[in-house]
Amino acid sequence: MKVIICGAGQVGWQIARQLSGERNDVTIVDNNPDLVRRATDTLDVQGVAGFASHPDVLELAGARDADMIIAATYSDEVNMVTCQVAHSVFDVTRKIARIRAQSYLDAAYSQLYRREHLPIDVVISPEREVAEAALQRLAAPTAFDTENFMGGRAQLLGIALDEDCPVLNTPLRQLNDLFSTLRAIVVGVRRDETLFAPDPNDQLFAGDQIYVFTHIEDVNRALEIFGKTAKKQERLVIVGGGNVGLAVARALERRTNRVRVKMIEKDRARAELAADALERTIVLNGDGMDIDLLMEANIERADAILVVTDDDKTNMLAAVRAKSAGCPMAIALVNDPTLVSLMAPLDIDAYINPRATTVSSILRHIRHGRVRAIYSIGDAEAEVIEAQVLSTSPIAGREIREIDFPEGVLVGAVMRNNQVMKPSGATRIMEGDIIAIFSLASDIPEVERLLQVSIDYF
Repeated sequence: MKVIICGAGQVGWQIARQLSGERNDVTIVDNNPDLVRRATDTLDVQGVAGFASHPDVLELAGARDADMIIAATYSDEVNMVTCQVAHSVFDVTRKIARIRAQSYLDAAYSQLYRREHLPIDVVISPEREVAEAALQRLAAPTAFDTENFMGGRAQLLGIALDEDCPVLNTPLRQLNDLFSTLRAIVVGVRRDETLFAPDPNDQLFAGDQIYVFTHIEDVNRALEIFGKTAKKQERLVIVGGGNVGLAVARALERRTNRVRVKMIEKDRARAELAADALERTIVLNGDGMDIDLLMEANIERADAILVVTDDDKTNMLAAVRAKSAGCPMAIALVNDPTLVSLMAPLDIDAYINPRATTVSSILRHIRHGRVRAIYSIGDAEAEVIEAQVLSTSPIAGREIREIDFPEGVLVGAVMRNNQVMKPSGATRIMEGDIIAIFSLASDIPEVERLLQVSIDYF
């Protein structure tokens, strides 16, 4: 597949890395020659320096025979015009645009993206994706990572194992005997900075970070089995009143089980806008790292703090300060993946990586086959792929133990007739089933081969 990626920032670079690693023909475009050079020096991609919305630049990038264009520059308007030019001049089949401004995303203006207006096939909103990720973290606060699958009927949980975890040093195959009714499978283990898909004889040790795929009704039980207690969130402090903080507060206000929310926003004008937009949330104007302001927000009585400003270091320091003041749970927004290793030493319980959420959203619309959802784990080390099994798929009609999955691949769940099942080796995959597969990055091309209908799917 020939893909043009416009924007060589974190998101564009990550998409280019993954697609080029899967032997796609990738060209990256950016008006910063240094970013283009970084991409071409480190990745197997071609590069063009110039404005992505200019027709001559797109032509130079090979738009006339491109299968897809991904517009992920820092400008919404450039992304929109790029898709328009790609459609009108080069007849590119599939166009994806990253758009941040909430005004462009208002449902009242949805007709804007009709083919005869702005021909964008998929609109990705980073702020909305990050807000949803934040709500998922809050729903399972003792997990460091979460993602919903199968229409909310299943969930991926990232759990850090402590010394008091009751199932340490137990072969995974025995967990099926000990907890026969638990609809959960350990699909990934990170140990000593290495992520792998475990086999049934592997044991778990203190310090491991595991990824568990579980039925939504068994989330709390799974957390308890792996040494975590489910905590009810009744009081929350949000630091950052931008689009992400505002979206989270609005979502919490709509819930029937009311959560008392206090928001801290440094910019006065933005704080006033947030106060006007929210009904029950108390908005405080000031610095989220100010201990006096945190105490005014009753941080010591809060169940959790969510720090989502646009500065990574502010987010981490505010989270640390809140923990030192008595808040039991801190979740921080962190853009820079090199800072993630500091989370544990700083006692920050969970983090949200906007790049990973945006990359996951874009990849969902790129994969071959009937892919319904996709989630990128870590620094693009693995993915969980949810897809529908078609009659032409090599796995249709076969038992899982008969399928030649690579070593880095595990099936986490199967959904048939809207019922989520815990798979075993004897589970037969049928046409129409929805399956969730954990795959290490190196094995994704083979998973795609097992799932895909044909390259003509697009």
